[in-house]
Amino acid sequence: MQRHLISAADLTRDDAVLILDTAEEMARVADRPIKKLPTLRGRTIVNLFFEDSTRTRISFEAAEKRLSADVINFSAKGSSVSKGESLKDTAQTLEAMGVDAVVIRHGASGAPYRLANSGWIDAAVINAGDGTHQHPTQALLDAFTMRRRLIGRDAGLGQDLSGRRITVVGDVLHSRVARSNVDLLHTLGAEVTLVAPPTLVPVGVETWPCEVSYDLDSTLPKCDAVMMLRVQRERMNAAFFPTEREYSRRYGLDGDRMARLPEHAIVMHPGPMVRGMEITAEVADSDRCTAVEQVANGVSIRMAVLYLLLGGNEPAVTHSRTEEK
Repeated sequence: MQRHLISAADLTRDDAVLILDTAEEMARVADRPIKKLPTLRGRTIVNLFFEDSTRTRISFEAAEKRLSADVINFSAKGSSVSKGESLKDTAQTLEAMGVDAVVIRHGASGAPYRLANSGWIDAAVINAGDGTHQHPTQALLDAFTMRRRLIGRDAGLGQDLSGRRITVVGDVLHSRVARSNVDLLHTLGAEVTLVAPPTLVPVGVETWPCEVSYDLDSTLPKCDAVMMLRVQRERMNAAFFPTEREYSRRYGLDGDRMARLPEHAIVMHPGPMVRGMEITAEVADSDRCTAVEQVANGVSIRMAVLYLLLGGNEPAVTHSRTEEK
């Protein structure tokens, strides 16, 4: 493992499988009466969020607290950032406080990389989403969910996703989730197909390690998992498709389309879901949809990442030691 987690593309196959396997150990902690490990006691972690977030911020905070870290939550709203303070000055303030890790979400692509390589702060940096660039822990929790559902919890240990076929559908242009998943799933041996309107396919996508299709119906019968993406209107400054109804007709997942999937295939969504547009309520509430599972798995994955970056070499879960009361 490297010192920082900035991009899913930075992970080797062995790194990724190590994180997934460690997350399986961390998931067992959630089944205990006391969901806490002393692993990061005395370590200070700052959640530095320049963009709004619900799932990611709460997930990281839950992971940090389950590992007994001291947690500082920083929101740009109501802070000196809203007065014009730069990322550099904010970082130097955190450095003066002696933090051990910074979890950063930023609207500017490349901000976590800048923070990690600037020399402004001597702490591990974890990218919680930067612009339309990367969201590595989301890709890891998605892969963790796929491995559990498609291979099995214990059977999946040490395994990657070789030969699995994953279809990612929707607003690929503005999606850091899509970019991160393409990188990580390729590293884990999966075959990825992107499906989107031509206007929502990024320039240069031909260099990505995946296939591109504009026809959702033709890809569904042969995929193991289909991941629906939200249309990110907040990042759009133009009309990328005629109407919501037209988008939903061509690229939305409803009950009829779900029926075309193989019996074992799962439906995924990183959230938040816009029901009735990219996914219908019938699909979102079905047993095949893993959206709620993905949220739970996110805590285990983020515990694993924090442990591997900050926890040292001792076993992730010690069974001989008396559990912390």
